[in-house]
Amino acid sequence: MAKSRVLVVGTGGIGTMSAYALEQGLAEVTVVMRSNYDAAVKNGIDIDSVLWGQIKGWKPSAITRTVPDVSKGEAPPFDYVLVTTKNIPDVPPTVADIISPAVTPGKTAIVLSQNGINIEKPLIARFPTNPLISSVAYTGATETALAKIYNDDPDCQKIGAFANPQVPVEVANEAARNYVRIYNPEGKLDVIYDPDVSKVRWRKIAYNGTMNPVASILCMDTPRMRMSQHIIDDLILPMIREIRAIAEASGVVLQPDLVDAVMHQDPNDTAFKPSMCQDYEKGNLMEVENLVGEPLREAEKLNVPAPTLRIIYCIMKGLQLKVKESKGLWEPKFQPGNPYA
Repeated sequence: MAKSRVLVVGTGGIGTMSAYALEQGLAEVTVVMRSNYDAAVKNGIDIDSVLWGQIKGWKPSAITRTVPDVSKGEAPPFDYVLVTTKNIPDVPPTVADIISPAVTPGKTAIVLSQNGINIEKPLIARFPTNPLISSVAYTGATETALAKIYNDDPDCQKIGAFANPQVPVEVANEAARNYVRIYNPEGKLDVIYDPDVSKVRWRKIAYNGTMNPVASILCMDTPRMRMSQHIIDDLILPMIREIRAIAEASGVVLQPDLVDAVMHQDPNDTAFKPSMCQDYEKGNLMEVENLVGEPLREAEKLNVPAPTLRIIYCIMKGLQLKVKESKGLWEPKFQPGNPYA
């Protein structure tokens, strides 16, 4: 059986672990690497994994600096493009812009292993004939140095098809099931097909859209937030209730023990800071729009009150603006028509 051709865009922790698993499965993997390209080409990738053990100098089938342009013959067509980059639509280039050269209309299935809701909408507009697949990953993996990965939580993913109006439902579902087959052919990994992807994404938003931004604003770890009690009572619980109501208005009923599940997601004995907080403390751009902005826009569309979410989103946009200014992506000046000049 011929191996499926997979392009992996985004080779931090999650992307590298996915690329490695796919090559152990039924895929021939090309990875796009930028800052870590030279290190990977010279010495391969070192992986210290709770799942796979100590791997030294691993190389996928192909490593490239840029996304290959299939239409120009830079690579044969890909069956799947897996995107594991951070998703920051308020800063160009967008995901659609980045992957476009590698997508063959009507053939390439696009797998979004990224956080947030409504992340598929810009891709439906750009790639109307391509199956779009949702991967919600709970894997713990970080890049500790160039081309060196530490993986401390086993691979765990729930995979299903997004709705794309011009792609028949059965075609999209089969593309998702086939992706699981090539990723996990022997069933040894906790990587499973889940037809109810919207519920999985909203469940993750209940944590990512609450704990992440509040921790970022306060620069505080989540156990301390819970120890305080008032941060949970006054901010987190109202936001979880708002997210539950928004999800229900959009047709997704979340689990009865949602609050308990969110409260006990992080262990008590670590000073754990969520990824958004870590990004802010490092001066990196944050996934504000897909984790906080999109739930709020959904609330507005469905006429669901979300006052706490709105305040947190507005503060997060201010923090993002500070990061953009530090990177030269925003110039502090009064624009024409600004009434506050």
